[in-house]
Amino acid sequence: MLSFECDYNNGAHPQVLENLIKYNNAKPTPYGFDEFSERAKDRIREACGLPDAQIFFLTGGTQTNATTIDSMLYQYEGVICVGSGHINVHEAGAVEFTEHKIITIADTDGKMEASTLDKYLDDYMHDGNKDHAVHPGLVYITFPTEFGTLYSAKELNDIYQVCQRYEIPLYIDGARLGYGLKAEGTDVTLPYLARHCDVFYIGGTKIGALCGEAVVFTNRKAHKHFFSIQKQHGAVIAKGALIGLQFEALFTDNLYLRLSEHAIKMAMRMKDIFIRKGFKFYVDSPTNQQFVIIDNEQVDKLSQKMLFTHFGQADKHHTICRFVTSWATTEEEIDELEKILEK
Repeated sequence: MLSFECDYNNGAHPQVLENLIKYNNAKPTPYGFDEFSERAKDRIREACGLPDAQIFFLTGGTQTNATTIDSMLYQYEGVICVGSGHINVHEAGAVEFTEHKIITIADTDGKMEASTLDKYLDDYMHDGNKDHAVHPGLVYITFPTEFGTLYSAKELNDIYQVCQRYEIPLYIDGARLGYGLKAEGTDVTLPYLARHCDVFYIGGTKIGALCGEAVVFTNRKAHKHFFSIQKQHGAVIAKGALIGLQFEALFTDNLYLRLSEHAIKMAMRMKDIFIRKGFKFYVDSPTNQQFVIIDNEQVDKLSQKMLFTHFGQADKHHTICRFVTSWATTEEEIDELEKILEK
C-alpha cells in the first residue's frame, strides 16, 4: 500500500546508516560528549554561519520543544503561539505539563503576523493588572507551519523585530526545516533564519535520520545548566553519539538540503497531479505537505489503496486530506498515485 501519511515512516538515508555502522565499535564518550557529536556541531555551525552557536542534540520533536521552552522560561512565564501551532494542537499538552501556559493568538494560514503579536504585547504591557497574569516570556513559531505555509524573509524579520523590541526571545520549531528551506519561492536560507531568531532546532527525524533533532542557540546563550534540564526531562541519552553521527552525515556534502529538495520535487509533482485531476486545496502549500479537499466517498475508496491523514472536515460532504512526501518518496510512488486517481 502506498504511504503518504507522514514524513517519518521510513528508516534512515543509507549515508546516515553507513556512518553509524562505520563507527559502531568506536566506544565514544557517552551522553553526547564525543568527537562525532563535536564534528557534527562544527558542521552545523558552519552551515548556519554562526561559529559561536551552542548546539544540543535531542531525540524527538516534542521532547525538544518541551525541554527547550522550559529551559527558557521562569515559572510564571508562558509561550506565545498561534492557535494552530504545533505545541498547542499536536503535543498532548507537553508544554503545559512543564507548568508553562501556551498563550494563543490568531493566525493567517497557520502563520503568526507581526502586527498581531505586537498588538498582543502592547496590550499586555499597558494592562494595569498584568502582574496578575501569565507573563509572555517566549514567542514560538514553526518553519514551515502546521499547514505547510512559509514565512518570507521580511515576515520573519518583522516578527523578530517585535520580539527584540519587547526583549522576548524567538524560538523556531524546525521539525521540517529543510523542507521549508528548499520550498519553491522561499527567500529564507539557513544562515538568514539563524540570524533572525534566538534559538531554533534542525529536525533530523523527518529528514533522513532514524531519530534526532539539533537545538541551536544563536543570539542568546543557552541556560548554563541546559544539560541538567535535559536530564530532568529524560532528554539525555547515554549513547549520545547515536545522534551526533547521524547529523555528521546529514551535514556532509549538503546531504540534508539535497534530501529536502528531493521531497519538494516529489510534492510538486503530486500537487500538479491533483490540480490536473480537478481537486481543490485547503491551503496553497509550497512544501512537502499538501492539503487536498476530497469528496467523502472518494476518501473511502482512496483509503483502501494508500495511507494519508484525514486532517479535518471541509464541509459535510468533503474532507481535508493531508498527503506528505519525504526524502524517501520515489518517482514510482508518485506515478502509482496518478494511476490510482485515474481510476
